[in-house]
Parts: sequence; C-alpha cells; structure tokens
Amino acid sequence: MSVRSVDDGIQPDDVDVFESLRPRLGAIAYRLLGSAAEAEDLVQETFLRWQAADRDQVRVPAAWLTRVLTNLCLTHLQSARARREVYVGQWLPEPLLEGDPMLGPADTVEQRESVSTAVLVLMERLTPTERAVYVLREAFSYSHAEIAELLDVTEASSQQVFHRAKQHLARERVRTEVDRAAARQVVEEFLAAATSGRTEPLVALLTSDVQGVGDGGGTIPARAKAFVGAQAVAQFLRGLFRPADSKRALIGGSPDVYAWTANGNPAVVVAVGDRLVGVMALELGDGGISAVLTQVNPDKLGRAQRQWAASDHGDALLTAW
Repeated sequence: MSVRSVDDGIQPDDVDVFESLRPRLGAIAYRLLGSAAEAEDLVQETFLRWQAADRDQVRVPAAWLTRVLTNLCLTHLQSARARREVYVGQWLPEPLLEGDPMLGPADTVEQRESVSTAVLVLMERLTPTERAVYVLREAFSYSHAEIAELLDVTEASSQQVFHRAKQHLARERVRTEVDRAAARQVVEEFLAAATSGRTEPLVALLTSDVQGVGDGGGTIPARAKAFVGAQAVAQFLRGLFRPADSKRALIGGSPDVYAWTANGNPAVVVAVGDRLVGVMALELGDGGISAVLTQVNPDKLGRAQRQWAASDHGDALLTAW
C-alpha cells in the first residue's frame, strides 16, 4: 500500500523520504516475518509512527525507520509463534515471484539465500532476536555496531547472536545457486519426470533425504506432515500430477503449469486462467532437489497473484489434469 496523500502534520518531503525507503523496509519485514501481507501491514504502521514523530529530532530517517520497523516485527514475532503452534497443517512462507521488490537486495549469495523459501522456514526455529540480527547483518550488511543501536543490545551481543544464528542455519543448509535459464531447465526436467507416470525418473532427480511439504492453511487439502525420502516424495508427486476430475473440481478447471522462479528458487507456477492456484518451490541441494515446498493456501497467494497478473509469463509448459 502506497501513501497517496499528505495528511495534516506531515510534509510532502517527509512522504517522499518514507516512500524512497518503503521497498527496503518491506524487504526487511518480509524476511523477518515470512509473510508479505504482515510485512505490508507493519511497514504501514511504521509510516503512521513516522507521521506522528517529531521529525526535527530524527537525524537519520533510514536508521529511525528501520529501528521502528524491526521492533514492530520483533513484537509481532512473539505472537506469531503462538499462532504458528495452532496453524492447520504445515506452515510455509508466502511466495514472492521473480521481480517482486519485496525480495530486496540480491547482489551477494548471502542476500539471495536469506530470502529463499527453505531458509525462511529454517529461520522459524530461531528466536526473534536471532532472526533480526541474522537478517540485518546477512541480508542488509548492517554492521554489528549499527545492529546494536537498532536493537538496544551490545555490539558483542550482536556478534554472538549472529554467530549462533548462522550456526543453526548452516547445519541444515547446502548452497546451490541457479540462474533463470538453469531454473527453467530444472523445472522442465522435474515436470517431465512428474508427468511420466513412473516414480523412477523422479527419484533420480531427488536427494535421498528430500522433503515434500504443502501448505493449504486448512482451506486446500494438504498433508499434515512432510513427506520424507526420495521414494515417498516421488510417489506423492506422481499422484499429484495424475489427472482426476476431483482435482479439476477443487481448483475450478484444468491448470496451466509454468516454469518460473519464486524466492530465488526454481518454481512450478500453477494457474487456472489468470488465477494463481499454487506455487511449488524446488530447493536445490547437493546432488538434486532437496525440498519440494508447495504453497496452495489462497490466503498466502494474494501478492504472488498480483505479481503474476502484471508479468509477461509467456506460454505454459503443459496443461495438467
């Protein structure tokens, strides 16, 4: 949501300052929360705080706004943990499609990795403070001195928290990067195997410890527990891509399937007409696809839907079912 008007007490220049920083604030909030909708809400709340502040006392607007936003996110994360405990089924972050400004900076491996679907899931295991320090340092290159000021901690504490958070994530992560052309090839090979009617081609593409996770949010049927292992995930995917009238009825038609990227991962985008119905991120590990993370919860596809509608996504690779 953008600010289109100037309310009493805030000048046009102040609005311009905030709007120039909005994309960066949104990217920080998304990484902290894993929710684009919640990130948008807290960025807007930050604007309201900016609107009410004595801006003559603000020396560095970017630092002031980042501090306010980060602390709003930390408070929100405390309550989010309780909500996640009663979430129906598996929780996955909202997907962001290629070109979304909320993806934020992507100049370094660390910046790109910090917004991947798998890392956002892993960051759920961190404490709110660990998550904030990790995001600010790894994705936005804040110094530990700056983070200490933003979070009201010591510089030494920021360094320790960052080291601990990075250790937690590194134990379960293998970095594999792909460009757009390689991502499309991954998706094409995956779809050929998934629609072959056999599990063997799929097993060949998957790592032995691959996980298959689906988030339906209690609205769209999705398994409550993850599938683990190449054979189990391959069998699930073979069934998922098998034609059935019940599947067409559930989503309102025969879906078109596209190769795309989401959160920097190769992704299968599924749409019925112009309506997005699912985003399947393919996380790559050492030796193959290490995770198949599927978001079909309609409540988490709103931003991706807007991005998809605004993009020239070309022709579908296939029409399923």
